[in-house]
Amino acid sequence: MRPFYIYNTLSRKKALFEPLVDGHVGLYVCGPTVYGDPHLGHARSAITFDVLTRYLRHIGYKVRYVRNITDVGHLENDADSGDDKIAKKARLEQLEPMEVVQYYTNRYHDFMRTLNVLSPNIEPHASGHVIEQIELIKKIIECGYAYEVNGSVYFDVEKYNQTYTYGKLSGRVIDEQQANTRKLDGQDDKRNSFDFALWKKASSEHIMRWPSPWSDGFPGWHLECSAMSTKYLGETFDIHGGGMDLLFPHHECEIAQSVAVQGHETARYWMHNNMITNSGQKMSKSLGNFITLEEMFTGMHQLLAQAYTPMTVRFFMLQAHYSSTLDFSNEAMQAAEKVLKRILEAVHTLNKLTPSTVSTRSKEITTIVEKCYEALSDDLNTALALAHLQEAVRMINSTNDKKDTLTTADIETLKSLFSGIIFDALGIVDEQQQSVNTALLDGLVQMVLESRNKAKADKDFAAGDKIRNDLQQLGIVVKDTKEGSTWMLA
Repeated sequence: MRPFYIYNTLSRKKALFEPLVDGHVGLYVCGPTVYGDPHLGHARSAITFDVLTRYLRHIGYKVRYVRNITDVGHLENDADSGDDKIAKKARLEQLEPMEVVQYYTNRYHDFMRTLNVLSPNIEPHASGHVIEQIELIKKIIECGYAYEVNGSVYFDVEKYNQTYTYGKLSGRVIDEQQANTRKLDGQDDKRNSFDFALWKKASSEHIMRWPSPWSDGFPGWHLECSAMSTKYLGETFDIHGGGMDLLFPHHECEIAQSVAVQGHETARYWMHNNMITNSGQKMSKSLGNFITLEEMFTGMHQLLAQAYTPMTVRFFMLQAHYSSTLDFSNEAMQAAEKVLKRILEAVHTLNKLTPSTVSTRSKEITTIVEKCYEALSDDLNTALALAHLQEAVRMINSTNDKKDTLTTADIETLKSLFSGIIFDALGIVDEQQQSVNTALLDGLVQMVLESRNKAKADKDFAAGDKIRNDLQQLGIVVKDTKEGSTWMLA
């Protein structure tokens, strides 16, 4: 295993990553709140931790990746007031809340697959872990860091701060928070404005509710990750990730909840990806610069000059370090499209090169390989790794133009580099080649199905069944309908 250096938001410094168990990594990432279509912000977070998972596995670690689905308890503001976002969507569309959850969870998964984002090992839903959240609240109350008022339970930040430090992740202190907090609805029951809800009593019209010792209600948003991360990764695990917008208050509250019960923090490293901006402004619906992934892929948005493929979107995001803001523009997207095309063309050229007995670039190839891995091992610096890869692209093109020569060993080293970095660690897919492969596979399966249809027409059902079973053994599922036979990959 190569050494990996990671910037820890909590300690505010970069250091050698040392997992709790040698060779194994426990990773928990805050996933989406599923009440709307996934957008560029969702994609950046997903791609960041996908690359982290891919690279750690690539250099020899075993990663247990847990990413949650928020499907309850996420209120409209941090004052613990307003509608639950999913319940509000359900009322507007006259659906059951879990219909909304299922629809947008499916949409999220579909778009993540399109972006070639790996599925997590475990994907728990907040609504499926209400019992664990209630038990956690009981423990926080027993430890003296929560209080109940009118059926709702709040975390006592001031009491907690007497023993521990609230604000250590974000750098905010209670006095500043109190001075800068304006009066908001939903705070009357709290002892202090900065206290946060662990359990909320449901109003009569609230449709998502569960029984508890305090009231029929629902858990607070911050509670879910504390309960689910420890359930699946233990009281201490390696990395907790999420977007920079979650650093305060969500992750700050997570730390307080866990420390209140355990006396120590759960996550040893905190990792945050930064925002995507548009002309320097945060993307938001109110500003009209909010772009969903469907709009990106279809080009159906007023700010888009064209449609962009999923791999162009993925590559665009990899051209900046995950911790820096990334400014969207059509010019930047088109530039990313050109660079990606140039890299993939170089891969095809590499496969056609005729090796020489003498190399003019052997030492440089060794250096490029080492620099690529050094960049990714340095807090996942994808931007620098891609810059080094482009040196390799220029070398391939120069060899193709007969200006340089490469040996068989050189060519194999470069093939391994592009396979390991571009396709494995960075998760790029050659969409053009994938499209050709899909069309070829479809043509071959249709030819086989024609033979099966002929066998069935000749009443040779045994032969027809054998063809179907043989295809199934290859991972191809055949379905017979009134209109004919269709197929899909298992």
